[in-house]
Amino acid sequence: MVQRVEKAVEILKNTGVRMTPQRHAILTYLLETMTHPTADEIYKALEGKFPNMSVATIYNNLRVFKDAGLVTELTYGDASSRFDANVEEDHYHAICSSCGAIRDFHFPYLRDAEVAASKDIGFKVTGHRMEVYGVCDSCQKNPH
Repeated sequence: MVQRVEKAVEILKNTGVRMTPQRHAILTYLLETMTHPTADEIYKALEGKFPNMSVATIYNNLRVFKDAGLVTELTYGDASSRFDANVEEDHYHAICSSCGAIRDFHFPYLRDAEVAASKDIGFKVTGHRMEVYGVCDSCQKNPH
């Protein structure tokens, strides 16, 4: 995990971004968690350590990280964007319709859809997105 943080810090420095303690904490939190947090969740997790940090600071830093290619903003039609720092490996998302949890899963064959679109219809593919919706293990065991 330390290597991922150090690599991300180096990417930011190379783009001219100054590393502040708050920025470092937000980045570390994102890279350590796999829960795809909202900005408010990040704020709540870090407010004890940084009582003067605002939600606006979180949003501003998320934009910086997004512009640097370190996070992906996930929007699924609800009010809050979620942020995914797992940008180095191809993966998809399973979204719990009960609690809203987002879990990563791997499905290598979906890349074949890009190849087919390119070969079959000459489409220049720039990316794709897939989500699977259902009820997570926790909610199945403990319905709300």
